[in-house]
Amino acid sequence: MIRISETEIPKLGVLQAFSPSESKLNWLLIALPITVYFSMFTSDAGMSFVFSMIAIMPLALLMGHATEEIALRTSESLGGLLNATFGNAVEIIIAGLAIYTAATHADQAETMITVVQASLIGSILGNLLLVLGLSLLWGGIKHQKQTFNQPALSMSGSLLLLAVLAMLIPAAVDIGGGASDSIIKLSRYASIVLLLMYGLALFFQLKTHSHIYASNDEIEHEDPRMTNKDAWTLLVLATILVGWMAEVLVHSIDSAASELSMPTLFIGVILLPLFGNAAEHFTAVIVAGKDKMDLSLAIAIGSSVQIAVFVAPLMVVFAWMMGVGLSLEFGPLETAATFLSVLVANSILTDGTTNWLEGAMLLACYTILGLSFWMM
Repeated sequence: MIRISETEIPKLGVLQAFSPSESKLNWLLIALPITVYFSMFTSDAGMSFVFSMIAIMPLALLMGHATEEIALRTSESLGGLLNATFGNAVEIIIAGLAIYTAATHADQAETMITVVQASLIGSILGNLLLVLGLSLLWGGIKHQKQTFNQPALSMSGSLLLLAVLAMLIPAAVDIGGGASDSIIKLSRYASIVLLLMYGLALFFQLKTHSHIYASNDEIEHEDPRMTNKDAWTLLVLATILVGWMAEVLVHSIDSAASELSMPTLFIGVILLPLFGNAAEHFTAVIVAGKDKMDLSLAIAIGSSVQIAVFVAPLMVVFAWMMGVGLSLEFGPLETAATFLSVLVANSILTDGTTNWLEGAMLLACYTILGLSFWMM
């Protein structure tokens, strides 16, 4: 445990963390009161949806900043676990609220299940194709050839293939005419296996084989800028605000899809992950430009693994507890897109080096998939 005297910490207050002087992205916090206005004083679901999505972006950044401040006071292993837990908090909050809505409003259950499944698939695809593609493209433009810790990425790729297997089997059962109840039961038991596997993977990464995951990037020492109390206060406050905006977003999706003439599937797969993870995506691309590919790939691939092996099965189990029939059968297009994306990403990263053309190929894949979800 790292012990730091609170009197030695340069003071960054909770309110100051919300200031645009700390991050230009904080200017987007103006979307928060605009969301409140449209959701409480008008019936314009389209505007409520748009501005709630925008407001989530800076709030997610603040959650990440608070988590990093807390992690600086812990051991490297515990800090990594904290970042892994809160790194996908936005997806967990949005999916959890959608499941709760499905459980309490039977008339919206089908739409909410679609939103949950689409947002989970979208997060995997967004990290695996969009973020990774932009990172490889930007890093490749800055540096002709970049290398990374290939054994660690190989392990992550194997975990992704395991998660895809858990999605393919229910899809195959569905195509074969299996009963929906059997598919849901299979998904629930498979989710428990995936959660156990995620726990084992964390133990492997943080304890028994941590040397495999040692980064080759030059590590810059960072000192905390907030007191422990202020960091926890910021984390709780930002999480509450994200939950509030997510509630507005979830309850306005159905109406917004009609008003904005957008397919619900496109909103779930493309828009929600794009806005919810924008801050994290930006970080991955920036560090790739600085030739810190281990960190960049840890963000992009690591987030995909967490969604596939932890968040998705966790939501299936949570839905089970709430009496909602959420399964790992995400649909033929979504399952095929995820399977092929994992294969393409694994193929590109198999040699331990990257270049800008490989990034362009991943972005081309994401564009084609985005068009297919728009036209569904």
